[in-house]
Formats: sequence, C-alpha cells, structure tokens
Amino acid sequence: MAVRKLTARIHSLSVREILALKVGDHSDGGGLILRVLEDRANWVFRYTSPSGRRREMGLGPCQRQNSKMVGESLQNARENARRAREMLTTIPPLDPIDERDRARKEAAAVEQEAKSSRQARSETLGRVVRTYHERFVEPKLSTAQSARWIGALEKHVPPRLWNKPITEVTRLELLDFFLDIQSRMADTAQRIRRRLDEVYDDATDRGIVTDNIVASLRDKLRRRHVSHPVTHHPSLPFPEIATFVKPLREEPGIAARCLEFVILTAARTGEAIGATWTEIDLNSALWTIPGERMKGGETHVVYLAPRAMEILTQMREIGSPWVFPSPKSTARHLSNMAMLTLLKRMDRKDITVHGFRATFSTWANETGISRPDVIEACLAHRENDRIRAAYNRAGFGPDRRQLLLEWAQFVEGSNVIQMQRSRAA
Repeated sequence: MAVRKLTARIHSLSVREILALKVGDHSDGGGLILRVLEDRANWVFRYTSPSGRRREMGLGPCQRQNSKMVGESLQNARENARRAREMLTTIPPLDPIDERDRARKEAAAVEQEAKSSRQARSETLGRVVRTYHERFVEPKLSTAQSARWIGALEKHVPPRLWNKPITEVTRLELLDFFLDIQSRMADTAQRIRRRLDEVYDDATDRGIVTDNIVASLRDKLRRRHVSHPVTHHPSLPFPEIATFVKPLREEPGIAARCLEFVILTAARTGEAIGATWTEIDLNSALWTIPGERMKGGETHVVYLAPRAMEILTQMREIGSPWVFPSPKSTARHLSNMAMLTLLKRMDRKDITVHGFRATFSTWANETGISRPDVIEACLAHRENDRIRAAYNRAGFGPDRRQLLLEWAQFVEGSNVIQMQRSRAA
C-alpha cells in the first residue's frame, strides 16, 4: 500500500513551473521534492526506510538559469528517484541512502587500492633505500660515512633490482645477488646485507612490504658462506715493540701519531683514520666506533690509555673534524697509505700496520695477562655465539681498560710482564 502511494502521482512539475517556483518544498510526486531556498534549489527524495524511519536523500542541485538547465536537472532527478524507488521495492527492500554510502565506500576502496598499487610501483628498492638513508643514516653519521653507506649500495646492487618496485623484488632474486657478491667480496656482501636488512625492517614497519625477506636469508647465507684462507700480515715480535715505538715518537707528522695510536688501541687502519671527534669522549677516555665503521658491524668501545689521550690532545689543536686529518687538507682524513709509507721511510718494510694487532694479540696471549675472550673483545673480533657476545660487550669493560693500559705500559717499556704469568697470581 505504501509503495502504491509512493508512486501514485509522479512527474507533477513542469520546466516552466520550476522556473517560477518560490521558496518552499515542491513535490514532483513519488517522493521527489524540489526544495527552493533563497539562493539555491536542491532535489530531495523523501521516503520511509525498510526500518520504518522517515529519511531524506539529497539528489543534487537544480540549476534554474534557463529552461535547458532545468530540463536536464529535472530528468536526472527523476531518474535518480526512480532508482531509489526500485531499491525500496526489492525483496528484501534496500535503503537508498545506505546503498549509496556502501557504493561510495566500495568506490573509495577501489580507488585507494589503485592508488596503493601506483604508489607501490613507484616505491622502487632504490627509492626506499634512499628514503631510509635520508631519515636514519644521514642524521647520525658524518658526511663522508653517510656517502659511503649509500654509495656501496648504489654501486653493487644491480639496476634490475635497484630500479624494481620493492614489493616485486623476490627472495630468490636477493639470494642470487647476495651469493654472487659473497663469492667475490665477502666483507662487502656482509655490509650490504646488513644495510638492506635495516631498510627492509623499516619498510615492514611502514607497511611498504609485508615482511623482511632479507632477514629470512641470513641463516641460508651463513650456511653457504665459504671461508677464504686467512692471510697473516707481517707483524713485529712483541718483545721489540718498545724499541720500535721509541724512534716512532721522534718521527714528525700526523701519520706517525696515527700509527702510534693504532698500536696503543689495537685498532684497524680504517677505524683509526676514519675517526671523528664525535666518536671521542675525552672526559671518559673512550673512543666509541659506530657499527657502520666496524668490520663486524657492531659498535665497538676502545678504552684509551694516557699516552693515547696525549696524542688526541695534540690532534685536537689542528681543528679538523677528523682526528687524524690529511696533511694536505684538514677537510679529509689521513690516507690509508700514509702509515705504510711511514714504515717504509723508517726502513721497516718487513712489517705492516695491520700486523700490530697480531703483535698485541701475541703479547696478551703468550704472557697470559688476560683471558682470551677479553683479548678478542679488545680486537673487536666478532663472537659467533650471540648471547656470549652480548655478555662480552656488557661485562668486560674494566678488564679491557686494564688490558689496554698494561699494553700501553709495555709499549713504553715501563712494564715488564712475566712470560706465561699464572692466572691464579
């Protein structure tokens, strides 16, 4: 009965009448109403919903500038009202407003999916890497370190992966890439894997990818890693270290100070020449090397002996951001060949800079002055057992400080250590 009443009288308004209508509600029949206001007119469909509520659904404005515009508006309004009436007569009946809202939500979802798809295709691996670099790497590293971080990825990740949407990069593609570079440059491969692991972890948090496929490759790459024969660097026998350091201190120049600092800290060449003052805590006599600059990828703390602090005080007067700047330009750090050149000038072609780490290790182990795990911690050798490694980093601070202090005294010739000293003593 309600439906028959709803559709009994329709199409009551003419174009001419609409042009002349005054303020108020004017029925076209079948629930369609033209609501004329002072400055505009709108079509409204009034109906009783399936739940029994009286509702009004807006059908858009009515432009009354001329007969043509009124005729088009009237035709569209009647068509929309017809569709709404059909919904009310279906079994079960549908509410036109609810159906319109549902359709809008579906359309918005489709549009959002299309937008997300377009965005995903624009989010290439390279773009995601650069975004991560800008947000997290640049703020915490020096300009040079930051450039090396991104430069290694740009150089070694092949364009077919770098320019591919990150969501389309497959686990197998990354595995093949890592295995290839691992077979040629093991250390570089490890650094690149760690960096991409960070990028994918952040991309997972931000919803760009669903999971970190780089992390899932970690164990597989470790199992397939082929260890290369260890090349032992020519080193100085530890009983000769004091005799070597005495003339070294008489050598002028930054390279000589850097080499002595390397000896005192048992550091690698790259760690020393790349040191910046932001890593040095002069008050606490600590040198904290960020994991990004370490071979093992983990932050390493070096406890500085008094002589090492003296060297740093000298270097501080230069006013460079680098602890050991290049003699040619304080804007650059010391060349990695400078200390080797110094050794040649001192007529010591029989040893290498890296060999002094072996000198320290041999002295510490053969004298029994400290436990092997403390010695390894001073050398920043990576511990395979992660739980043990975490304990080592947390618990060996005093032992490592004491070991490097006694090493500095031995280097100066002021502390004679008994060979194979008993640990019990």
